[in-house]
Amino acid sequence: MASQERLKSRISLLPYCASIIIKVGPICLLCPFMCSCYSQLIAACQLCPEQTLLQLSFEVTMRSLINTYRRMRFHSILPSLCFAMILGLPSARAQTDGGTDGGGGTDNNDLVAAGVAVDAEGVLRRLTKSDTQGMLARERAQHALASLDADMAKRSPLRKVSLTRLAKLIKKSIDEGHGPDEAMKHLAGMTRIKYAFYYPETQDIVIAGPAEGWMEDLAGRPVGIESGQPVLELQDLIVAMRTFPPEKNSNPIVYCSIDATAEGLARMQEFLSQVGTNFQGGIDEQFIVEGLRESLGLQVITVGGVPATTHFAQVMVEADYRMKLIGIGLEEPAAGIRSYISLANFASMARNAMVRWWFVPDYQRIKVSEDGLAAEFVGNGVKLVGEDEVVGKDGSRRQAGSQNRASQRFTQGFTDKYGQLADRDPVYAQLRNCIDMLVVAALMQKNDFYGQAGWDLSVLGDEHAYPVQTYNAPKQVASAVNSIWKGSRLATPVGGGVQVKASDVLKTENLLADDKGEVDSARKAIPISELPADKWWWD
Repeated sequence: MASQERLKSRISLLPYCASIIIKVGPICLLCPFMCSCYSQLIAACQLCPEQTLLQLSFEVTMRSLINTYRRMRFHSILPSLCFAMILGLPSARAQTDGGTDGGGGTDNNDLVAAGVAVDAEGVLRRLTKSDTQGMLARERAQHALASLDADMAKRSPLRKVSLTRLAKLIKKSIDEGHGPDEAMKHLAGMTRIKYAFYYPETQDIVIAGPAEGWMEDLAGRPVGIESGQPVLELQDLIVAMRTFPPEKNSNPIVYCSIDATAEGLARMQEFLSQVGTNFQGGIDEQFIVEGLRESLGLQVITVGGVPATTHFAQVMVEADYRMKLIGIGLEEPAAGIRSYISLANFASMARNAMVRWWFVPDYQRIKVSEDGLAAEFVGNGVKLVGEDEVVGKDGSRRQAGSQNRASQRFTQGFTDKYGQLADRDPVYAQLRNCIDMLVVAALMQKNDFYGQAGWDLSVLGDEHAYPVQTYNAPKQVASAVNSIWKGSRLATPVGGGVQVKASDVLKTENLLADDKGEVDSARKAIPISELPADKWWWD
């Protein structure tokens, strides 16, 4: 691979660098190349095991000279290290075939898929897998096309699914002992919700949007064979409808958050204070990284509004911490989004400053017909917002009442490019789909589509009859610490999450008017009364 060859070529410089260090001594640490390339070369060796002994020799040499340099106390000349920390990122990951952390692939023809796994103890870890030359993906696509119904495998600009008819057929399949088929579980391959309709004459509640044949990607997500977009999953829609069920007027907040404990933040503050006092002659990068990771400890994952043991919850958590990876510069985004680290001026930030980012819906994106029987989803659907916080010595956190300029630029850039990112990285499209399903469920509750259709969700509302709480609940994740040479300050932790108030999307002040009657016309253009009773999807 080209990238690995470049890394090996860099590693080939190690003997030369080591010989210079030995001859010149600690003064070489003043060279930016020697300082910055040290960590890069050591990291590169991880991809080239045959260089392990050389790596060890070089590392021992460097550490010995760093200690010597401390004793010489040339601290006014040696550049300071800037450490960027992020809460809720795994310190270990599984990779195959040299896969990278990026969601958008490598610089060769390999395909890279990223996902998460939660073990029985609730500890979240990130997984990445690569597919040399895309061969496995092609095999999966061919197998999927061979097994799918020919009509369902075709790409459709507007596929329709009747939820009421689907529920009846699922109940029948459960009563017969075999349960729903794959088409039902994947909502006929729909990749996004564009419309939600109600038809009083047939009592059908219908969602409509683009669709295509699907397969599982390397991370186990069902995605469109042509577009790579994740398909809507019945299990997520069930979670949404149970959150906004019939015969209730609920207004839950659905959220997730990944945060350090107060004890961990207090230990971090104490550690940073000790570093500032005891290491005046230069800072050992690895010592700081390990110290910060150990002092912060495991981060706590909190899920609310939906069961933590669902796929819906796992999507929120993954999207949250991978967003932070991008912000902190540990993952290359699949769209042109500048990281917070690249934008920040740490010299102007207090040591106890903390940046917080979280996803929210774009609340002004639903266009509703005058009679309330049709709704259209427009725009990207998701925004990233942020605020600054201050961490006390005891680990307590309080809002700073503002958002620093670099954080504003990062969140705005992320929001502006969210559509592009969702097109290229499935987890962000999954998050958008989950939010849209919550909004559809809230619409059905608010406008009493349930009552008008005489539908109580049937088996879809019964966890015993149709279980969806089948995942390990994410509870904790190890801290990850990124170190970069920038400025002279330590960048402090990042917190955040996902927060969805689906009912707020449907407030009168947030709804978009159907001035031209286009949404109403889209509903009336579907000849639903002509469909056979057992037809639950159609193009």
